[in-house]
Amino acid sequence: MSADTGAREQGRQGEVPVVVPGPKGVPLLGSLPEFGKDPLAFFERLRGHGDVVSWNFGGKPSLFIGAPDLVGELLREVESTFDQPDLGVAFRAVLGNGVTVARGRDWRRKRSLVQPSVRPKQVKSYAATMASCAVDTADGWRDGQRIDIKREMAALTQRIAVRTIFGTDAEGDVEAIGRAMDIAQREIGAEFSGIGAVLPDWVPTPGRRRVQKAAAVIDREVGRVVAAHREDGERPDLLSRLLTAQDETGNRLSEEEIRDETVTLYIGGHETTSSTLVWAWYLLARNPRVRAALDEELDRVLGDREPGFDDFARLPYAQAVVQETLRLYPILWLLTGIAKEGASLGGLPVAPGTRVWTSQWAVHRDPRWYGDAEVFRPERWLEGAEESIPEYAWFPFGGGPRVCIGARFATVEAVLILAVLGRRYDLDVDPGEIRPMTTLTLQPDRDMLATVRARGGGA
Repeated sequence: MSADTGAREQGRQGEVPVVVPGPKGVPLLGSLPEFGKDPLAFFERLRGHGDVVSWNFGGKPSLFIGAPDLVGELLREVESTFDQPDLGVAFRAVLGNGVTVARGRDWRRKRSLVQPSVRPKQVKSYAATMASCAVDTADGWRDGQRIDIKREMAALTQRIAVRTIFGTDAEGDVEAIGRAMDIAQREIGAEFSGIGAVLPDWVPTPGRRRVQKAAAVIDREVGRVVAAHREDGERPDLLSRLLTAQDETGNRLSEEEIRDETVTLYIGGHETTSSTLVWAWYLLARNPRVRAALDEELDRVLGDREPGFDDFARLPYAQAVVQETLRLYPILWLLTGIAKEGASLGGLPVAPGTRVWTSQWAVHRDPRWYGDAEVFRPERWLEGAEESIPEYAWFPFGGGPRVCIGARFATVEAVLILAVLGRRYDLDVDPGEIRPMTTLTLQPDRDMLATVRARGGGA
């Protein structure tokens, strides 16, 4: 970030932001058609208008915010002056009323029960499983082999999720839940940005029927595994910890709550990491200088051994590769809240019921906060360099009290997988641009094919 942009950000401190009018849209639907056509481009367009932009979402008054200090205020004030919005029929069908959806006292209770399962001590205990599964994948690759990176990373992170959450290796669990999650993810993204976002819940669209069928598969598989856990007794996995967790009154999660939190953890442990790794391989293949710097670190730190949890801290460049990947291709691409009575942003009153939006995609690529914002440059996250980046100019896992509780799990998992596979192989991704697709997470719009190349010193 240049000195003048830093000065502009500092100069705005203490000043009440000005609301700038955005696109007018069309009668009744407002800007929903344009938003639905390309949400990422739409948010970038709003960013170009100003830091606080008014627009109309399906007839509902909305504000877009693009300044990091306002983003931070929104995220910190959720649960006080901003409400968690209803995210739609498709979202509720899959995640139920889990910790990402619950509000108020219910949310605080659930978070207190779920969070201990993914604290640093627990994540450390899962690291061996993460590395072991990655080694199995690496052992199955051969020099010159053609692979679909999306499929390989999905299969790998599914195995890790099934082992760490369910404590099982059953392929049926992986395949059935994986297929259902793929369908659910697409339909949730379609409802976010399409006409389904403003349709009443009772309207039976084809997409809603598909997601209901997928949710039924998820319910069946999770229920089967939960029943097995109850019969077998306690195991060293996430699900067992959920089954035995108690709140301050001694109450445990209900069967329905167990289902909802299990699915939430599965999505956080599988979808987030899988997508991040796909984009990381894509970016590394197109940036030989970055790939060479990563190779140097992996060879120097690991030599001819596989990484363990303690190596996570010894691989700052690999961590920076993951951070920079999440900047350019943030898995969560939008966040939104509903203003309650007394809500404000930067001293600007926000009328109750106003929907406030921000987008990781738009903020992370704002040239005011990042020099050469479109360039893949992990060095911007190395020690000292990140000090010039404003807080909440990078928020791939959200922030404030509702920050993603699985953020550390996903980050450690991504770095260890990158280290295991990157130590042995390069992936020559086929030429051609791959564009992001806005599903529940940010996914490539087509298969990502590559040729496996064994590295001379690491295989």
